[in-house]
Amino acid sequence: MRRRNFLAAAGTTTATVVPFVGAPPQVGTSDVIRLRSGLDALMALDASRGGHDGLERAALAGANEALEKQKLGATQRVRQRLFSVAADYTATAAWSAIDARQPDRAQALLARALYLAGMGQDPVVEMRVWNSFSMLAHQRAEYAEAVDSAYATQATAIARRNPLYSSLAHARTAISHSNLGDRQAALRSLGHAQEALGKADMDEPRPSWVTFYDVSELMAITAIVRDRIGDPAEAEAASHQALASIPSQFRRNRALAQVRLALAQVHQRDIDQACSTASTVFELMAGAPIPGRMRSLLGDYYRDLITLAPDASVAREWGDRYRTEWSRL
Repeated sequence: MRRRNFLAAAGTTTATVVPFVGAPPQVGTSDVIRLRSGLDALMALDASRGGHDGLERAALAGANEALEKQKLGATQRVRQRLFSVAADYTATAAWSAIDARQPDRAQALLARALYLAGMGQDPVVEMRVWNSFSMLAHQRAEYAEAVDSAYATQATAIARRNPLYSSLAHARTAISHSNLGDRQAALRSLGHAQEALGKADMDEPRPSWVTFYDVSELMAITAIVRDRIGDPAEAEAASHQALASIPSQFRRNRALAQVRLALAQVHQRDIDQACSTASTVFELMAGAPIPGRMRSLLGDYYRDLITLAPDASVAREWGDRYRTEWSRL
């Protein structure tokens, strides 16, 4: 009897010890925080250099790590948060592809990010993804789809309850309407964006991907809308307002605003000033390749320049520099 009790006790001890020794390490809140800090570093790189292959690869590596750790999550809440982190990393990779003008990769990555955002029940990432879908549709000249995606951005839970995100969603809608030439709808959306931003708490903590959005960025978007609906003087004024306050760490955004300023100037036939403005982009981005989205915008500027002033010597000189910089980058 004593022998049977001993064996039973030994068996019980073995049953309790073996799983403990072989158990995988548990994943908790500290892992989520560490992974999110990696996102902040990637967004800082994006703000300075723009989208590129290295950024996309790093973001996908972060997403994969989050998903691997999700399998080991200690609680359902931790697992859900890791899905959210993976969605954010994947959305970052998609954004990098958009900025690099790699639309097919961006489309697949955005679809994946939207799925992961649903798994993570994260309305902020969901809003980010729809905002990016709208930008991608614009790149593909699918302007009606860009409007639909912008409306989906407005419909997300975070945009409905938070004025900052609502403002960004309306600003994206304004750009989409301007691409279709719908002047009244574009200006109406800009008004909604301005009104919402006036109600936003700019000191409220927010994810690193949306730190770029403030009054200066809304002015940069206003410049885009105004130029596209045929108001280049208003676009120039808005560009100057944007450039007066876009923080220096957002080098890529400052360079884009300079190109927009140059476009507004060339559309007013101020050729000398436009060429001088456009040339500053190369200095701003010195030391890093120019992202595909910016290269495309510079191409738009050069096309309009030679259309409006084909015989101007300053236009020819700028074209020579443009081709030199293009081949170098």
